[in-house]
Amino acid sequence: MCLLTVTLSHHSFGCSALCLDGCHGYRRSPAVVMVTGLSGTGFGAATTTSAPTGFGFGSGGTGAFGGFGSTTSAGGTSFSFTTPSNTGASLFGNTQSKGFGFSSGLGTSGGLGGAGLGFGGFGGIQPAQNQAGGLFNQQASQSNQLFNTASALSAPSVLNDERDSILARWNQLQAFWGVGKGYYSSSTPPVEFSQENPFCRFKAVGYSCVPDVKDEDGLVALALNKKEADVRSQQQQLVESMHKVLGGNPTLSVNVEGVRALPDDQTEIIIYLVERSPNGTSKRVPASTLYSYMEQLNVKSALQQLGVIMAVSRTALTPAQLKQLLQNPPAGVDPIIWEQAKVDNPDPEKLIPVPMVGFKELLRRLKIQDQMTKQHQTRVDIISNDISELQRNQATTAAKITQYKRKLMDLSHRVLQVLIKQEVQRKSGYAIQLDEEHLRVQLETIQSELNAPTQFKGRLNGLMSQIRMQNHFGAVRSEERYRVDADLLREIKQHLKHQQQGLCHLISVIKDDLDDIKTIEDGLHDSVHGRSSKLS
Repeated sequence: MCLLTVTLSHHSFGCSALCLDGCHGYRRSPAVVMVTGLSGTGFGAATTTSAPTGFGFGSGGTGAFGGFGSTTSAGGTSFSFTTPSNTGASLFGNTQSKGFGFSSGLGTSGGLGGAGLGFGGFGGIQPAQNQAGGLFNQQASQSNQLFNTASALSAPSVLNDERDSILARWNQLQAFWGVGKGYYSSSTPPVEFSQENPFCRFKAVGYSCVPDVKDEDGLVALALNKKEADVRSQQQQLVESMHKVLGGNPTLSVNVEGVRALPDDQTEIIIYLVERSPNGTSKRVPASTLYSYMEQLNVKSALQQLGVIMAVSRTALTPAQLKQLLQNPPAGVDPIIWEQAKVDNPDPEKLIPVPMVGFKELLRRLKIQDQMTKQHQTRVDIISNDISELQRNQATTAAKITQYKRKLMDLSHRVLQVLIKQEVQRKSGYAIQLDEEHLRVQLETIQSELNAPTQFKGRLNGLMSQIRMQNHFGAVRSEERYRVDADLLREIKQHLKHQQQGLCHLISVIKDDLDDIKTIEDGLHDSVHGRSSKLS
């Protein structure tokens, strides 16, 4: 995982950026855009700060690259060079290589600070390689290259008229873009402008994780020009082929530490070599030793036939290498931007600034971040599924625990009943002992206290009724205002039904009594009339 911070030196081209009128100057719109975010989650919040671009042309002042003199050329341009008195390290760094993190072939190393970060997104550290020629020849070559570039940008002498100033501006534009050829003399070949030239504006600084693995771990990362599925399906054959390429020694075995997909249908595979001694012990071959062996021409060509496009030794930087790496800005990177990148480093202990030249490198890192985001999302989905499964298992386990508790209670009661019957049979025929009599008296006393209306049983019944009513009221209030619990509603209906039946029975009894009273009244009335008729 790489934490990416992009520092873009932004310049807009056009009438406001490259002025073609009489001033013959370059108008700068300095801005440094810092974009910080996790590589697995995209770019984060942007913070804009102002910083000079460092290309101080046309003003006579000294820019961030040390300046190129203050006199005015005859062609009318603002690029006037005196004899370069301090080129090389003080102007554009002490190396002309691409800088760490931009290796272009199998096992090639960056030329910054004696060690380079491996192929950018793989995050590895590869050891420095001996450069051909001496330091003085290299510095002389850099000085000549820089002088020719400066001549093409400031004072070309191809046509020896006013058209040379237009050619100078055209060379400046090509240098800013990092593409094209700069003609500065009719008798010498032109200067090739690449994105690594010091004047290219499409440069940025990001951050990569510094590996914390040791050289004794023996980890070497290989980039294969194959898809991850193909590598995984042919992993065993690949390991056997690598074992043959590495000499086929029976005491050595190739082991795979991990396989990871990379953008553009490439795959990273991390391997290590284990050496077994005759006495049965085994140890890993150091990463530097394995990497040095892979750098041999015959081994490199054999690995290329297997689809390996790059090899990187995954070893941590020493404090001296890290200090030298941070003190010397990469070739073509403004020292001010480099210092600002070191200041803005979110975690200096784990992250190190790396230059990014051109949009292809930025696109590559963006693809790697995109891929890391997908991997993180996949891992998050897996963890979410695991959590859901664990929650279901927890619910099932809780239900089983409750069931087993109930079974344990039933079994305990059954065992108690068996013990009671066994004790009764064992004590049958024996007189009640004194302790048993005391126990019986105590149990009867406790039972009488519990069964007393005003004692514990009555209080418990009252508490149970209150708790039941509170539960019912709480359920009603929590769900709806006029909603009644189903059990309570059933009890109310049953009670009302009983009341209705009682009222109906009472009404029927009253009717029967009224009929009996009427019959009695009729009988009394008839008897009174009969007596009166007899008396008359």
